[in-house]
Amino acid sequence: MAKALLTFVLFLSQMLVFGQEKLIKDLDHDGVKDTVYLSGKESIIVCRLSSQKFTKIQSQALANLDDNAGIKATKSGFELFNDWMRTGFKTQFRYNKDTKKVQLIGVSRYSYGGATHDGSGESSLNLLTHDYIGDWNYFNPAANKGSGKLVKIPTIRTKMKFKTVNLESFDLGVYDDYEAKCTKLSEQHQSGRAL
Repeated sequence: MAKALLTFVLFLSQMLVFGQEKLIKDLDHDGVKDTVYLSGKESIIVCRLSSQKFTKIQSQALANLDDNAGIKATKSGFELFNDWMRTGFKTQFRYNKDTKKVQLIGVSRYSYGGATHDGSGESSLNLLTHDYIGDWNYFNPAANKGSGKLVKIPTIRTKMKFKTVNLESFDLGVYDDYEAKCTKLSEQHQSGRAL
C-alpha cells in the first residue's frame, strides 16, 4: 500500500511540474485563449496571442535558469519564476492594450542569505508606478554580547525607475540590474547612509 501511495504522489508531482510548462489563458482579452510557455531547450519565453494570429513572440535568451523555473498564471497575465537553492525571483508580464505588446510590469526577489541569514529578505518593484518595497535583514556579529544577531532593516519604500521592457527585449539583465540596485539600497539602509 505504501509503495502504491508513493507512486501516486510521484506521478502527481510530475503532473504538477509538467502542468507549468504551458499556460493557456486569454492574455489579450479578445475572448480567445492564448499560449505562453518556457522553452527549456532554447531557454526563452514564447507567447502566441490570438490577436496577433498566434505569431511567435519570444524573449531574449534567458541564461542561468534553474531546472525549477517555469511560467504560471497571475491575475492580469503571467509570471516567470526561478528558484535557485537559497534565492529566487519572479517577473510579471501583462498585455498592454495600447501598445499591443506583452509588457514586463513587476519584478520581485527573495533570498535566505548565508548560514547566518545575512542578506535575507524579499523585495518587489511595480514597474508601472516605480514603487519599490524591500524587507531585508543583516547579521550583526557584535550584537548580543558578541554572539551576533540577525537585525531587520526597517522596510524600505522608495521609487526605482526602469525603462519599459516588452517580452521581445526581456532578458535576465533586467533582473540583474534590479538585484544590484536592491542590494545597494539594503546596504545603504543597513549602514544608516540611506539617501
